Amino acid sequence: MRERIGAVLAPAVFLLLLFLPLDGIPDPAHRLAAVLAAVVVLWVTEALPLPVTALLGAAACVLLQVAPAKEVFAPFADPLMFLFIGAFILSRAIFLHGLDRRVAYAVLSLPWVGARPSRILFAFGAVTAMISGWISNTATTAMMFGIGLSILAALRGPDGRSAVAPAYATALMLITSFAASIGGLATPVGTPPNVIGLGFIRAELGVGIPFFSWMLIGVPVVLVLYALLYIYLNAVAPAGIRELPAGAKLIHEERERLGPWTRGQRSVAFAFGMTVALWMLPGFVALAAGENSSAYQMFLRRVPEGVAALLGAMLLFVLPGDRGRAITWEDAVRIDWGVVLLYGGGFALGVLSFQTGLAEAMGRGLTGVLPIEGSFGMLVASVLVAVVLSETTSNTASANMVVPVVISIAQSAGLDPVEPALGATMAASLGFMLPVSTPCNAIVYGSGYIPLGQMMRHGLALDLAGIVVIVTLVRLLSPLIH
Repeated sequence: MRERIGAVLAPAVFLLLLFLPLDGIPDPAHRLAAVLAAVVVLWVTEALPLPVTALLGAAACVLLQVAPAKEVFAPFADPLMFLFIGAFILSRAIFLHGLDRRVAYAVLSLPWVGARPSRILFAFGAVTAMISGWISNTATTAMMFGIGLSILAALRGPDGRSAVAPAYATALMLITSFAASIGGLATPVGTPPNVIGLGFIRAELGVGIPFFSWMLIGVPVVLVLYALLYIYLNAVAPAGIRELPAGAKLIHEERERLGPWTRGQRSVAFAFGMTVALWMLPGFVALAAGENSSAYQMFLRRVPEGVAALLGAMLLFVLPGDRGRAITWEDAVRIDWGVVLLYGGGFALGVLSFQTGLAEAMGRGLTGVLPIEGSFGMLVASVLVAVVLSETTSNTASANMVVPVVISIAQSAGLDPVEPALGATMAASLGFMLPVSTPCNAIVYGSGYIPLGQMMRHGLALDLAGIVVIVTLVRLLSPLIH
C-alpha cells in the first residue's frame, strides 16, 4: 500500500510544485524544489529502490536544466565516494575470510564471560558494536544474527524447551540490531550517514573533520549509548537463570571449529590494519605537532581518508589468500553499489540545493516556523527531526534530506552550523522502533523472537536515550574538533 501511495503521490507532488508559483526563489531552485519533493516522497514510501530514486532525481535535474550535467554528476566523483568503495571492499574481504566471526568468538570465549547470561548479553552486544564501527551495520547484524541464533538453539533441552526466559531471547536479538546501529557511530566509515554528513559539512562549510577527530565524539557516544542499552535490556529482559548449561561450551566449540589463522585472514588483517593506521595517523600527528603544522597538512593533502581506503583495498589484490590473492575482482565487485549510488545522488541534490539558493530559501522559511532559540535549541531540533525521519525512511536517505537543510537553517539564523549538522548526522543512525526503520531491525525481526510491540517499546526507549546522549556529547565535545 505504501509503495502504491508513493507511485501516485510523487508525480502529483512534483507537478504541483512545478506549476505552483513560488515567489522569491530563482527558476532553477523552483524546479529543484519539485524534483526534491518527489524524491523525498519516493524515499519515504520506497515506491522505487532508494538508489534508483537518487539516480532519477539527478537525471531529472539535468532534464529540467537545474544545472548542466557536468555539475549535477560531479558529486558522484567526490573523494568520499572512494572512501565508500575502499571500505566496502575491505569489509567484503573480512566477511569472505571469516575474520569477523573469529573476532566475535574470541571475545565471547573470554574467561570472564563464562556461561552467565548477563555477561554473554554484554559481550555479544559489545562485539557487535565494535565490528560495526568498521564494516557495514547490515553485514555485522547478519553475521552476529547467525551466532545469536546458534546460542539460543544450544539453550534448548531435549524436550525443545529453552533454558532461559523468552524475554532474554528477545533481548539477545534486539541487542544484535541495536548495537550494530550504535557501533556504526564510532568511526566515519561505520555507517553511510556519517560519510554523507561529513561530505555536506566539508562541501558547504569548508570544514574538514579528520577520521581521528570524528572518533573523539563518536567513540564516547557509542560507549555511553551502548552502556545504557545493555543496562536497560539486562534489567527489563532477565534470563531467569544465573548460568547457562551449554552456552560457554557452544562458544568454545564454535571457536575450535574455526581452526588456526589462515593465510587469507592474516593478509586481510594486515591490509585492514594498514588502512586504519593511515586513517588515524593524521590525528596523532595533529595531537603531537598541531593542526597548523606542515606535517599534518602534508598528511591531509597526500593521504586523505578516501586514498587510505583505496590503498588498503588494493593491498588485498596483492597479498596472498587461501587460494590465489586475498580477494578477487569477482568478489570485490559484489559490494553494495546501491549505497554508493544513493550517496552520490543524495549528495548531488544537496549540493544543488545550495548552488541554486533553494536551501537558503528553505532555511529562511523554517527559521520563522520552528521554535529555535540559540545554538542549543538548533542542535536539539536537528537531532529530533533526524530521529523522527529515520524511523520512517532509511538512515542514508534521512541524512541526505536533513543535514543540508539543517546547515541552511543554522546559517539563516546566524548560528554556527557545524554543531547541529554533526548532531543530525549522528541522529540519522538512530531509528530503532520498527522493522522497516533499518535493515538491521528487519533481519532480527525475522527471527520470530521479537514481538512488534516489544521492538517498538524498547526502540522508543533507546531513541529517547540516543537523543539525550547525542545532544549532550556533541554539545560538550564538538569544540574539540571545531
